Parts: sequence; structure tokens; C-alpha cells
Amino acid sequence: MSKPNKTTGPEARLPKGFRDIGASEIRVTQAMIEKIRAVYERYGFEPLETPAIEFTDALGKFLPDQDRPNAGVFSFQDEDETWMSLRYDLTAPLARHVAENYATLPKPFRRYATGSVFRNEKPGPGRFRQFTQFDADTVGTDNIAADAEMCMLAADTLEALGIARGDYVVKVNSRKVLDGILESVGIDLADAHKRLAVLRSLDKMDKFKKQDIALLLGTGRKDESGDFTKGAGLDSKQIDAVIAFATQTEIETPEGGVVTTRVGGFEITERYREGIFDLVKIQNLVRAAGYGKDRIRLDMSVVRGLEYYTGPVFEAELTFQVNDDDGNPVRFGSVGGGGRYDDLVSRFTGEKVPATGFSIGVSRLQAALTALGKTGADAATGPVVVLVMDKADIGTYQRLTQTLRQAGIRAEMYLGSSGMKAQMKYADKRNSPCVVIQGGDERADGKVTLKDLIEGAKAAAAIKDNKEWKAARPAQITVAEAEMVARVREILARHAPAATGTES
Repeated sequence: MSKPNKTTGPEARLPKGFRDIGASEIRVTQAMIEKIRAVYERYGFEPLETPAIEFTDALGKFLPDQDRPNAGVFSFQDEDETWMSLRYDLTAPLARHVAENYATLPKPFRRYATGSVFRNEKPGPGRFRQFTQFDADTVGTDNIAADAEMCMLAADTLEALGIARGDYVVKVNSRKVLDGILESVGIDLADAHKRLAVLRSLDKMDKFKKQDIALLLGTGRKDESGDFTKGAGLDSKQIDAVIAFATQTEIETPEGGVVTTRVGGFEITERYREGIFDLVKIQNLVRAAGYGKDRIRLDMSVVRGLEYYTGPVFEAELTFQVNDDDGNPVRFGSVGGGGRYDDLVSRFTGEKVPATGFSIGVSRLQAALTALGKTGADAATGPVVVLVMDKADIGTYQRLTQTLRQAGIRAEMYLGSSGMKAQMKYADKRNSPCVVIQGGDERADGKVTLKDLIEGAKAAAAIKDNKEWKAARPAQITVAEAEMVARVREILARHAPAATGTES
């Protein structure tokens, strides 16, 4: 006999590459964002919020001969068939804002912004299609000091978040230097496919062995799964020169400031010289400000993925290593980056508007801070829970709850319909530091009982005998209603910083 056909609703499921985020992680993220915001504000940046949706052409994605925009963005058509997209970063919307309001903005224009960005890319472990970024940008100046400042901002932000010196480094390179070396070895920069293939190969210098990079620069490379990546097609002499360039650890200029460097036997170009001079200026500026090479240093392997960079590029990398749950070593690598993008605003105005910026990947950095134990994840506690012992007198319990709230203490009255045992379980699940109990006798005497759940859990674990536990009545006190706020604050303070939620 067949089962009856039941009408069902939609399946409860998430789109691939997206996730729900719980209260504990949200609080950690908010605390991080406030620390980042404080550093950005200290540098004089002002907040700006732009919408999550922009016209697709404003983001730099076009529809030449395709039914949908280029891969990488989530796009749709509105009622008049105009293509719109979710922002894939916070910089392209900034460029649109500057172009639209350029006449009224102070120059340079310094702004910071935070929010979700969206990438229509294949998700993977720890790689989601929606994540949070926090950017700072200076628009309207070509002063190289603005780029040096971004590097210092990155270092200060990481330290404000608890990353110790020696556990991070801000690496700096220049797209002028990168393009200059390609010119030097005979690569036509107009050949976008070959240029990007070389840059993508160099971008893997921190992940692949040198011989694998050589394969990617040459005929191609097959990975462990058997997938083949077509190479850039360089010859052996070009490959040796490009790798020699990318593995340079020092940039020096002789007396007179003339760059005479030859890389792999090839003569350098003027573009390369300009890039080197920019890097030396950045290096001198950050050193003068007290930032040593342990915090900010030049690194010729830094590429950065976005194509709109035109000058210096920087990457904030975590250098420490931790082990995952299986004991395998994990390095987090890059948690932020940026660079100079002098042509982005000109797409709208036709006029060159120089700009530079830095972006922190908040979600990735949060994972790293969690591994270091620096997120304060254990500090977030739930509210004080006022138990409802007599449903007929619920107004009394609401009054007690409001008394706590008005004193600046996080509190809630139990709103379910269960008895005391279930209410205590609820308070435990809410990670409540303590509960307020008032039965009929206590109400008649103008008293309340406070049960310290944190201390009670410790005592329960230490006392094996149930009778002894009951006799000790651990962490439970009865006080006058007028003393409730003060005694709750004592309980919260007793467990600080493990418990928070009070205001003085």
C-alpha cells in the first residue's frame, strides 16, 4: 500500500557557499570591527556606507556577448532589464561615489567602510560567497606617503587586534615593478592573457615550490588530482629571470639614486625604475616613522589579485602557525591587502583621480584570532534570567527584570511555559551568569534568591555527593529586593572578564 501523498513546504536549506552566523561569532566580529574602527578613526578616516547593490557596469563588469555578466559577481536584471549586481568589494562602489560627488568632497577624500561583499565563485573550506571586509581609502592624491600610511595602518590594526610583532608582516611591492620586469624579459603588456598568467603564477610563490612556479610560467602544471593548468608559455631564460626577480629580498639604490639592477641578464625598463623608486620612498617613510622590517618590508612576490591596481600593492600576512583539530599545521597567510588604483574613478569621469586603499578580510582574520585565542570568545555571556515561579504574578517578575535593565544589566524574564527545572536548563543554554528566583514566601518577605550558575557549575563538579551539594547550596544567596542590583553586579564582577554585561 502506497503512502499518502503529503503536501510539503520548501526544504529548509542554505544556498551553497553561504552560512548562518550565531550570536557568539557575531559578538566577536562586532568587537573586532570596533577595534579596527578605532584605529581607522585615529588615522583621520571618516565613515561612508554604500549600498550592497550597484549597476553592473559601475562595478566594472560588462556584458559584451554574454547573457549574464562575467563570472565572479551575483547579477540580476531589474524591471527595465538593466543589469544590477551585488558588490564584490567595497572599492568599486567608492569609485562610483567619488565620481558622483567629486565637486563637493574634500581632497584628498579619506573614508572607511565595512560590510558584506559577495563573490560568485566556487566555495571551499573556509571560503564563502559572502564575507565581511573593512576598508580604508585615500582618494585624490598621488603622494606616495598615502601608500606608506596604508602600510602603517595595516600594521597598527593587526597589533590593536592582538597580533604580536613577529606574528605578522606587511609586504609591499609595486605593479609598476611587476609590469616593468615583464617588459624587460620581452612580454608584451598588451597581451593580457600572458600578462595575467605570469602574475597569477607569481601570486602562488608563497604556496608552491619554485619548480612548480617554473612549470606555471612555462608549459603548464598538473596538480596532485590530475587537473592541468595551462602555463604562461615563457621560455627557460624568461622563466629564470622572472623567478630571480620574484625571489629578491632586498632593494637597494646606489649613490645618486640610480637603479642599475639587471635581473636574470635582462636590462630593466623605465617603468621598473619608477616602481623601485616608489618602493624605496615607502620604505624610507615607514622606517622614519619607526616601523622596522619585522613589521613592514619589501617583497617582490606580492601581486594582489585585482586587475585595477596601478602602483604600490601591499599584503598583510600572518606568519605564525597553529595546528588544526587533527594536529595538522595551518598557516593563515594573507588577511588583508590593497594598493594604488589611479584609474578606477576615471572610468566614470574620464579624468585621472589617484587613489590608494587597504582592506581587511574580517572573516578570515577572525578565524586566525580564534586560533590564537585572542577573540575573547569566552567572554560573551547571556543575560541574567529572571525565573517565573508563579504565572499568575508575571507582572512582578517583569518589574524585577526591568529593574535590572534600568541598572544597565542584560536581563530577560523567562517567557516560556515550563517549570523551574526546565527554566534552569534554559538559563544554562543561554549561558546566563546567574538567575533571579522569587517564590511566594520570598515575595512576601521582599526578598529574591540569586543563583550564580558559573560558581554553581564549578561546585557541582567538585562535590560528588548529592546530599553534600544540597547541604552546601553552592553559589546561592537570598537578599532583599533593594540589594538585588548590587549583588548581581558582584556576581558578574566575580567572573570578569569571563562575564560581562554591567555598566558602572
